[in-house]
Amino acid sequence: MPSIHRRDFLVASAALSGLALSGLPAFAQAPRRGGTLRVSVDQAVAKLNPLVTRVNPEYLVAELLYSGLTRLKLDMSAEPDLAESWTNSADLTEWTFVLRKGLAFHDGSPCTAADVVATFEAILDAKTASPARQNVGPIAKVVAKDDSTVVFSLSAPFADLPVTLAYTNAKIVPAAVIKSGLEKLDRQAVGTGPFKLVSFEPERLIVVARNDAFYDKERPYLDRIEVVVYPDVSAEASALISGDTDLITTTPPTEFGRLQKASGVKALRVPSGQFCNVNFGCDQKPFNDVRVRQALALTVDRVAMVDFVTEGFGSAGNDTPLNPAYRFYAEQPLKKADIAKAKALLAEAGYPKGLEATLIASDRPGQRTQLAVALREMAKPAGFDIKVETMPHATYLDQVWKKGSFYVGFYNMQATADAIFSLLYTSNAAWNETRWNNAAFDKLVFEARATVDEAKRRALYADAQKLMNAEVPSIIPAFFDLLGAQRDWVEGYQLHPRGAVFRLDHVSLGAKAPKRG
Repeated sequence: MPSIHRRDFLVASAALSGLALSGLPAFAQAPRRGGTLRVSVDQAVAKLNPLVTRVNPEYLVAELLYSGLTRLKLDMSAEPDLAESWTNSADLTEWTFVLRKGLAFHDGSPCTAADVVATFEAILDAKTASPARQNVGPIAKVVAKDDSTVVFSLSAPFADLPVTLAYTNAKIVPAAVIKSGLEKLDRQAVGTGPFKLVSFEPERLIVVARNDAFYDKERPYLDRIEVVVYPDVSAEASALISGDTDLITTTPPTEFGRLQKASGVKALRVPSGQFCNVNFGCDQKPFNDVRVRQALALTVDRVAMVDFVTEGFGSAGNDTPLNPAYRFYAEQPLKKADIAKAKALLAEAGYPKGLEATLIASDRPGQRTQLAVALREMAKPAGFDIKVETMPHATYLDQVWKKGSFYVGFYNMQATADAIFSLLYTSNAAWNETRWNNAAFDKLVFEARATVDEAKRRALYADAQKLMNAEVPSIIPAFFDLLGAQRDWVEGYQLHPRGAVFRLDHVSLGAKAPKRG
């Protein structure tokens, strides 16, 4: 398979989406104001609290209702959100952010530096259980210098802070709400985002309306957004084709072909670092033996897996979460299936007659089960007897996620290499599902985040990827292109490679859009 380099990958991203990577939407003419956009999602929006959201529909709604200090452009760089500017010390251990003037929460109370401080103190408190805790950088202390100035003191130099502060779970909430109890935000929203909450039915419909007090007086262009839940992806695609909805932010490959052929529908596609993987509980038998993990990894035909799992809308993975979309991706020879070597490794690990295991997959998205079934068949000749168990996504989140020892995960691309490693694979990762807890890997990642020199940082990340490739805390066989679709009257929408970023405040409706009450 020919290698793909980062520059080519980003050029392809721009070409496939039909847009530049500036992060600015392309309009044929000035955006029209008003109208209702109906966006469909494939699972319930169970959580409104932006500090603890977990899945894409929740991220979408949180982004409509809340703002962070920064936000993420298409090229993964940071742009101002609540913060209008920022500066850093020469050694990158202190960062100062200046807030926009006149910021207000949806309840009319002012949003000041004190709210920023309270939010990050809550994020950094383990009791909050925010995924942002390990993903906003090595923050030691946050101080309000005055009402509009926030100073972040770091425990180590960190060049990525403006980008990591755009993390999905780093939205600013009122200090008063934090003091009275964050549980208030389970079903209410008190944000500064471009839209205000109108109604919340988690498994059916979430409605938001334009926030007239938003800091940008031009945006949002829409009056209202309705987020409609369609658990059945075929019904979701049919609703778009019929014009009942306007936008699908994520659609599986199984529906993409039908959407491509539909009249009045524009299919959307962009390469991404999004992936499914097979997580091992590296602290439990049999997967605490590296030879077992290596053996299973050697049964995978990665080029074929692209067809099985992404249906051709993706690229091969090599057991690290980085691909050419990431700045510090280090190319390594792609692993090839080697059944004889896999058998030998299993025998060395004490399983000369093979090994039985149950692989669990959530039913959302469907690619999880496709990956599990493909792995089951590929691994049979090496002596692996894998039973695939599929369960409802809600059950998976409650009973398996972060608890199981052999299950299929699904992850969006993160903005930086540090962010994806710190989310999933370091010993103190927010979602340390594999419990790999490799001290050498931790040291490489922590040194890289504190290194200013570009070449040294690149070398450290390369060594981290080599170590992960060799020890296989999880199998990552393929990366997904992101697929979506919209009606041709939707203007200004862009699929974001990050997967969890939507920027719907930039969207407007053309003259052909249906009128909705």
